[in-house]
Amino acid sequence: MIRRGSQAIAAARVAVGAVALAWPVLPARPWVGATNGDVTAQVFGRALGARDLALGLGALNALRRANGSDGTNGSDGTHGTNGSAAAWVAAGALSDALDVAASVASWRELPRYGRWLVVASAGGAAVAGAVAAATLARVRLNEPAGAGSG
Repeated sequence: MIRRGSQAIAAARVAVGAVALAWPVLPARPWVGATNGDVTAQVFGRALGARDLALGLGALNALRRANGSDGTNGSDGTHGTNGSAAAWVAAGALSDALDVAASVASWRELPRYGRWLVVASAGGAAVAGAVAAATLARVRLNEPAGAGSG
């Protein structure tokens, strides 16, 4: 269940990243109140998109490898281990937590509804990611090498 939830968050992160790269104002407008012609919105949206795309793809790949569904069957030492997956999921959770912190730090200057949307969605993803990363790391430490999935 933890792995499936982590995969869902990572897949959503990939989708958000791809959309933000293609239409950077889409995440920038509700969060910081940017407009279409605003170069700041273009840079902010694309940077956010690149970050989320990279974190999502990294997490998906690490989760796939930890599950052994990449066909390695342990030949590279990754089958059944969650260390890399836990690290990628934790990195995503950290970036979400920092998005919340940045929003709170600029609370009064941000659009009223957008700030709540970001804090709620990024905060929820940060908590879910932190729990998932801790669980993946714990399973890794408690499983014998090559043991099953979570």
